[in-house]
Amino acid sequence: MSSAPTLSIDPAAFHADPYPILAEMRAGAPVCFVPELGATLFTRRDDVFVQEKRIDLFSSHQPDGLLTRVMGANMMRKDGDAHMFERKALFPALSPRTVRDVLAPQFRDIVQGHIDRLKPQGQCDLVTDYAMPVAADALRVMTGLTNMDAADMDAASQAMLDAAANYQRDPEVDAKGYGYAARVQTLIEERLPELRAAPDLSIISVLDQAGLSVDAIAGNVRVIIGGGQNEPRDAIAGTVWALLTHPDQRALIAAGQATWEDAFAEYVRLVAPIGMSPRRVAKAGEACGVDFEEDELIFFMFGSACRDSAHFADPDRFDLTRDTGPAIPFGAGPHFCAGAAASRTLIAGYALPMLFDQLAGLTLDGPVPFAGWAFRGPTTCPVRWTS
Repeated sequence: MSSAPTLSIDPAAFHADPYPILAEMRAGAPVCFVPELGATLFTRRDDVFVQEKRIDLFSSHQPDGLLTRVMGANMMRKDGDAHMFERKALFPALSPRTVRDVLAPQFRDIVQGHIDRLKPQGQCDLVTDYAMPVAADALRVMTGLTNMDAADMDAASQAMLDAAANYQRDPEVDAKGYGYAARVQTLIEERLPELRAAPDLSIISVLDQAGLSVDAIAGNVRVIIGGGQNEPRDAIAGTVWALLTHPDQRALIAAGQATWEDAFAEYVRLVAPIGMSPRRVAKAGEACGVDFEEDELIFFMFGSACRDSAHFADPDRFDLTRDTGPAIPFGAGPHFCAGAAASRTLIAGYALPMLFDQLAGLTLDGPVPFAGWAFRGPTTCPVRWTS
């Protein structure tokens, strides 16, 4: 156990709203051990920014970590050359050119199809009826898992992420997560013969072309499903919620004084969809005045770092005019999210502007609850418009 001060939390309250306790941690115990999580948390932005790069001390290689157990071996849980080999293998599927020339036109068609489906209804739950299927259909195209429907993609993502954050070891959560992990591998194996006959720029295909084993492809695709489904889903619905509850900020976009990219960047700063990343202490060492023992578990709290008042004035406020440059919702080190450009294009390029442009009088139609600390977003977002 590290020499960091111990700070206990109420797990249910932390899941409901982690920000008050994270603010207390940043102010009084920015590096602290939380017994309910069995981990030492780094909560200040500058500490996370610097320490995440110290892979010699804080390693992503966690052979017994929950993410590895659920997802299988993957690039997110590798360092150095092993990480870079798989990241380079993935690059053709998510490069700026692929996003611009291959994915963006498909993203536009996906978004338009869902708006056309919803428009006559006059109301919907934005999470389940729009953000979820938009994110899932985009992910089906990106991964090559066209044999997986949108609802199944979303369910698999949530189940695997829940199991990967199941530090309370609920057996039902584990069973569901591991079950979906097995299903993803089965679906990959179904797709491989077709993709080998006609290779393309999907994630499964480019990893296969690079020589990765089926197990290695499955491990990486599972991780990509986790982040690539929940993050866009939550960011789409969450950014719409933020703009509808802050009409003055929406007016800045209408007046040309802010952009949809500004809205996306500020929302993921305010509510980082992926709130933390775990690391294993690779060797005994010291950081931020705290001594660590080998094989301890630590969490870099991205969601806390993005609300650090040392960098963001009035950090709990949604403000499109602020400089979000210091925010690190996608990480800061070698494991910076490989899909960040695709996510930004899907959300800021299409999902947000097309929704607001085509659904006249879009407004909230009920409360919008949020949940989660490792992965956070709205659980429901009822809206209505003039059909």
